[in-house]
Amino acid sequence: MQEEIESVQKIYNLLIEFFMNYSFQILGAIIIVFLGFFVAKKFAQAVERLCLKNDLDVTLTKFIVNIVKFGIIIGAAIIAIGKLGITLTPFIAGIGAASLGAGLALQGTLSNYGAGLSIIITRPFIVGNTITVQDVFGIVEEIKLGHTILLTEDGEKITVPNKYIIGEVIVNSFEYRIVEATVGISYESDMKKAINIILDEIKSFEDSISTSSKPQVGIKEFADSSVNIEYRYWAKTEIYFETQYKINLAIFEALKQNSIEIPYPIRNLYLHQQQA
Repeated sequence: MQEEIESVQKIYNLLIEFFMNYSFQILGAIIIVFLGFFVAKKFAQAVERLCLKNDLDVTLTKFIVNIVKFGIIIGAAIIAIGKLGITLTPFIAGIGAASLGAGLALQGTLSNYGAGLSIIITRPFIVGNTITVQDVFGIVEEIKLGHTILLTEDGEKITVPNKYIIGEVIVNSFEYRIVEATVGISYESDMKKAINIILDEIKSFEDSISTSSKPQVGIKEFADSSVNIEYRYWAKTEIYFETQYKINLAIFEALKQNSIEIPYPIRNLYLHQQQA
């Protein structure tokens, strides 16, 4: 029992001695850390206001704000550790060794972050643009360091790792996406009339298509049983398929009302009866 009391007394004396010698250093380190967080928050808010005032991209603004914020916090932490009299050299060496091992183990993740940084800096697209990459397309909802999130017309979110974006062919069509379709017209029909009908029907959907890029309608090819007329227009990405289906129906009904024939293959079947 006496030995336990002596052990507790030694620990108590050590704690008292530690706090007597390092109390001011600990208090100073704590104050520095709290000040670091406070200054980082205020400075980050000021940087964010400055970026928004100059109409900087949202993704780039967030990246700059986070870099500034964490930079100040890390700086404050280094000063606080130095205030306690702790030498940082061994820690830096240990962090360097650990970073090397982590880098080898997380090559794929790090490549995503590197690609994300490249996207944020070079800005091949921004939030709100329509992009097509790796056989998928959608509206860019968010750009993060590790991945980019695309939103489809059906409300689906497609997460594309950034390493599959950088180095690939990116089609950026901004707010719209092109629609290309073909309809066959019989050789006996009035081609100019059919083209004008199709063009007028597409233009009637001015709320759903781009007005800056005019729709195109013309003869694509002369097939065996029809003259194929192709039409092209830019539809809003968020209602891409809806617009395409409505315009196709409108074109079909308009051609039918104007007696423009849409031919289809006809096969004649002959039955030969064998005589007994």
